[in-house]
Amino acid sequence: MSANIKNLENRLWEAADHMRANSPLRLNEFAEPVLGLIFLKFAGVKHSKSEKELAEKRKNKAKKLGGASVSRERPVSSADYHARGTLFIPEKARFSYLIELPEGTDMGRAVNDAMKGIEAENKELAGILPKTFQKLDNRSIITLLKNFNQIPDDIEGDAFGKIYEYFLGKFALADGTRGGEFFTPTSIVK
Repeated sequence: MSANIKNLENRLWEAADHMRANSPLRLNEFAEPVLGLIFLKFAGVKHSKSEKELAEKRKNKAKKLGGASVSRERPVSSADYHARGTLFIPEKARFSYLIELPEGTDMGRAVNDAMKGIEAENKELAGILPKTFQKLDNRSIITLLKNFNQIPDDIEGDAFGKIYEYFLGKFALADGTRGGEFFTPTSIVK
């Protein structure tokens, strides 16, 4: 793993752990929204990449047809994303949308609604995503969004997996054996 990813993991964990220490939430209550926001960032990046690829595919198709318009084609749908192995993320559920919401927005509700929107468009996730963001105050959610926005969009999917796994491990270790009883560190798996 590159030193940059390791450094990023450490910085993100320090920021999240500092917030947790200043929060009335117990560690196990804090883990779910933090991991949920990491998921949201990763899913948004994957969605954006697929969106660009689908647009490029349509553009190339138009060129092959001699510049003919593809406007009569059906619009891109969630099925097109699913066919690419990508989740469809509705506009108001995207990390990029949430981070731009104006001050004073009920961020807990906005992120909960984002998770519900993702579940509605991706039936395999129905009832799975966390919707406990109203337990956090607006300032905490905004700070987490800003911290996770530091994750570059151009890092490979495996790096997101490593960051997610890193956080799982840290939460399991911080919670003691109770929280980590179902978590096996990568070094053991190998």
